[in-house]
Amino acid sequence: MAMYLSAFIVGGLICVIGQLLMDKAKLTPGHTLTALVVIGAILDGVGLYEPLIDFAGAGATVPITSFGNSLVHGAMAEGEQNGIVGVITGIFEVTSAGISSAIIFSFLAALIFKPKG
Repeated sequence: MAMYLSAFIVGGLICVIGQLLMDKAKLTPGHTLTALVVIGAILDGVGLYEPLIDFAGAGATVPITSFGNSLVHGAMAEGEQNGIVGVITGIFEVTSAGISSAIIFSFLAALIFKPKG
């Protein structure tokens, strides 16, 4: 029961942070999404996201902050083994090929075409 409660509280707090970013800081949903991914990446980089996952389980792995955690976690693990090339390949190895290709092709499309906004 305690595991479900901690997952609910941590997942809910992550969602509250996202909602506050949109409501109070007037960030767009895209900026909020990016901020949450970066927060997850920073927390993993300083070693705080894994203990959060151990405490909250799905409350920490389901929100978008977990994607930032996965990117940094894979990059750091592969970087230790293969150097700078491992940093780049680690991102692709840990995250799914579909998500990685979506990031690359979206970036390339933004370089080629002028986004409307």
